[in-house]
Amino acid sequence: MPSASMPAKAPIVRDIVLIGGGHSHVGVLMRFAMQPEPGVRLTVICRDTDTPYSGMLPGYVAGHYTFDEVHIDLRRLCQFAGARFYRDQVIDIDRGQRRVICAERPAVDYDLLSINIGSTPRLSHIDGIGDPEAADAPVVAVKPISTFQQRWLRLLERARSAERPLDIVLVGGGAGGVELLLAIQQRLAAELPAALAPNLTLITRGQRLLPTHSPEVSAALATTVHERGIQVHFGEEIIAVESSTTSSQRQLISASGSRHPADEAIWVTRAGGARWLEKTGLSLDEDGFLKVRDTLQTLEDDAIFAAGDIAHQVNHPREKAGVFAVRQSRPLADNLRRAVRGESLHPYIPQSRWLALISTGDRDAIASRSNLGLVSPWLRPWLWRWKDHIDRQFMARFNELPNMQDVADTGGLAGLQQRISAAWQALKGGDGRLHPRLTAELDEQEAHQALSALAMRCGGCGAKVGASVLSRALQSLAPRENPDVLVGLHAPDDAAIVRVPEGQALVHSVDFFRAFIDDPYLFGRIAANHALGDLYAMGATPHTATAVATVPQGIERKVEPLVRELMQGATEVLNEAGCTLVGGHTGEGQELALGFALNGLVEESLAGVTCKGGMQPGEVLILTKAIGTGTLLAAHARLEARGRWIDAALDSMQQSSQQAANILRAHQASASTDVTGFGLLGHLVEMTRASGVDAELEIDALPILDGAEDCVARGVVSSLQPANLRLKRALKDQAGVIDHPRYPLLFDPQTAGGLLASVPAGEAESCLAALKAAGYHASAIIGRILPQGDALAPISIKR
Repeated sequence: MPSASMPAKAPIVRDIVLIGGGHSHVGVLMRFAMQPEPGVRLTVICRDTDTPYSGMLPGYVAGHYTFDEVHIDLRRLCQFAGARFYRDQVIDIDRGQRRVICAERPAVDYDLLSINIGSTPRLSHIDGIGDPEAADAPVVAVKPISTFQQRWLRLLERARSAERPLDIVLVGGGAGGVELLLAIQQRLAAELPAALAPNLTLITRGQRLLPTHSPEVSAALATTVHERGIQVHFGEEIIAVESSTTSSQRQLISASGSRHPADEAIWVTRAGGARWLEKTGLSLDEDGFLKVRDTLQTLEDDAIFAAGDIAHQVNHPREKAGVFAVRQSRPLADNLRRAVRGESLHPYIPQSRWLALISTGDRDAIASRSNLGLVSPWLRPWLWRWKDHIDRQFMARFNELPNMQDVADTGGLAGLQQRISAAWQALKGGDGRLHPRLTAELDEQEAHQALSALAMRCGGCGAKVGASVLSRALQSLAPRENPDVLVGLHAPDDAAIVRVPEGQALVHSVDFFRAFIDDPYLFGRIAANHALGDLYAMGATPHTATAVATVPQGIERKVEPLVRELMQGATEVLNEAGCTLVGGHTGEGQELALGFALNGLVEESLAGVTCKGGMQPGEVLILTKAIGTGTLLAAHARLEARGRWIDAALDSMQQSSQQAANILRAHQASASTDVTGFGLLGHLVEMTRASGVDAELEIDALPILDGAEDCVARGVVSSLQPANLRLKRALKDQAGVIDHPRYPLLFDPQTAGGLLASVPAGEAESCLAALKAAGYHASAIIGRILPQGDALAPISIKR
C-alpha cells in the first residue's frame, strides 16, 4: 500500500565522476553547487583532501602564505556541492564497463568521466632516480605539489638544524623553476644565519631562463637570480643521479660529465601524464597527456573528458599553465551538463595570449604577456600586490563557503529542501513523465523505475530492495568461511543456521545508524567496526553477523553498486575480525543506513569476560582512541570542519579495537566498554555504577581528535550532545571545569570509538606501551579508580 509520506528525493539517473581535484574540477564543483542538475550525482576521486593552488605555491614556500591559504579543502567543497568525495588513487579505467578502478576501494561506476589530475614526474630516462614520488627518492619533483610540499617541510627542518650550508639544486629554467628557487632563497635567507645560507644552483638545458617569455622578462629574472647569489648552468642536461652510501648528499651528473653536489635536488621539468593512462587505450601525446577535442572530450571516448595540465587540446596546443585549467572549468562544466542532458556540446578555444605574474620571492613580481613585459623595479611591488589580490580572490570562491545551517535556514543556494523541491519539479513534468533531457539512454524499464522512485512508495515488504539487485550486488562478496555456519548467506533459505561450539556461550549485540558520509564503502567499514566494538569490549570472539540496511530508492543500475560497495566494505571488516556474514535484510528508505546483529563467543564459564563492572580502587583508566567524532561530524555537515580533520576521524573510526582488546586482557583489565553514543562520561558512569566505585579523570590527558576542540569552541556539537549533557550531575565539581575547552567533549557521542578499560596500576605503563606499539597511537592513561565516596556524583575531574 502506498505510504502517506512526502515524495522521495529525486532518484539518481546519471553519475558524473571527476578524477582529481585540479583547478578545472574545483570550478566544476562550484558551478554544479550554484546550479544542481536534477538526477545527476557527482563523485570526486582524489588522493589528497587539500588540493593546492599552484599559483600561490611560491608564496607559500617563501613564507608569505599559510598552508590553508594556498589549499582548497576538497572534502568541504564536495560537501557544499552535494558531491561524494572518495579519498583514493585511481589506477585504471574500465571503459567497457564504465568503471574507475581505484587502489584501495571498489570500482566506481560512471556515465560521464572527467580527468583533471595535473602532471606527474617523468624521470625514468635519468639513471639512479627510482620512484620520484617515494619518500626517500634521491630527487623530488614539484609535481604533484602535495608530494613536493611534504619534502619541502623536511628540507626546511634539515636546513634549520644543519651544521653547514646545504647544497640545493633545482633543474629547470622555466618560469615555475625560477619562481620556486627565488622563493626558497627568500625563505631560507629569512630563517638562517648568513653563515648557513644554502648554496643554490639552477641547471637548465636551455641557453636562457624563461625561454617562452620575452627577452626582456628573461633578462630581468636572470639579473634577479644573479643578485640573489644563485649559480646558473646553461646548456646542461642531467642524465644520472649518483647517491652516496656514506652521506645524504648525492651527485647530479650531466651529459657533458659535469657533477653537481646536492643535499636536495628539485625537478621542475619533464613532467608528463600519469603512467596508468597508458593502459586505458585513450590517445596520448608524446609526454603522456590525454589528447582532447575542442569539446574537451577524449578522441576515442565521448564519455570521457579531460582538462588542465593533463589535457592536450590537439587543435589548440598551449603551454602548461594554471590559467588554462582555471578557464576550462566553465566550458567543462557546461559540456558535462549538456552531455548528461543529451544536448550538443560546444567547442572551447583557449586564448592565444595570457598574462603571467611571476613572483621574485620578496613580495615583488614581474608581468609577462606574449612579447611584452613589465619589469621596472618600481612596478614590482605593485604587481605583487595585484597578483596577491587575484590569488586570494580566486581562493575565497572555494574556501569562504557559507555555513550549511545558515544556507538551509535562509532557503539559499544549497538548502536541502530547496534542492529536493527543485529536483522534484525538474524531473517530473506536468504530465507525470520524467524530463526528457535526463532520460537520454535510459531504457523503458529504467524510466519506469525512476518514476516509481519519485512516486509515493509502498511500505511493509513492498519496501524491500528487489531480489535481482541484491543477488547481483552480493554475488561478489566473499564472507569468511566458518564450519559452524550450516546455512548461510548464499543459501536460498529464510534464515541462517549456526552451530554453537561445545563449551561456548553466545554474546549477542546489535547496532544500527544512518550514514554520515557519502562514501558507502567507507560507511560500510565503519558501521561494521562500530558494531564489533561491543563484542571486543566484553572479550568475545566475533562469530557471525546478520546485516540490516536501508537504501535510498532509485533505478536498479544505481542502487546495485551502492549496495555492493556498502556490503563489500562491511564484509572486509567482518572477515578481518573472523566474523562470518550469514544473511540480512535490505529495504528502501530516504537515507542510507546500516546495522548488524552480531554473535560472539565466550567461554561458558565466562572466563576472560570483561564486563562494565569489576573496576577496583587503585586501578588506572586507559582509553585506546581519541574522542571528538561527534562534534567533527556535526561540523562536517555544517561545512565548519576542515577536510583533513574529517580524514583523521574517518581513519580512527576504521581502526579495529580487536587487538586493543587482546592487549588490555593480557594486562589484566578488570572491566571495559566501548565508548560510543553516550560519550566518554556516560560510559564511565555506567562502569562506576556497575562496579560500585568512583573515578577521577585527568581532563588534560584526554586524547582529542584534531579539530574537535576548535569545533566545540565555536558551539558546534552533535545532536545527541544535549541528551548526554544530563549526565553532568555525575560530576562532583562541575563548576570547576565547565570553562575548560575540553569540557564539552566529555559528552561528545562517538562513532566506532575506542575501548575504555581499567587495569592494575602496575600494568598501566606496559599496557600503554603495547597499545602504542600496536598502532593505537592516541591511547592514553586518562585517570584512576577511587573507592566509592559519600557523594552521589561518582566522577571528579582533575585539571
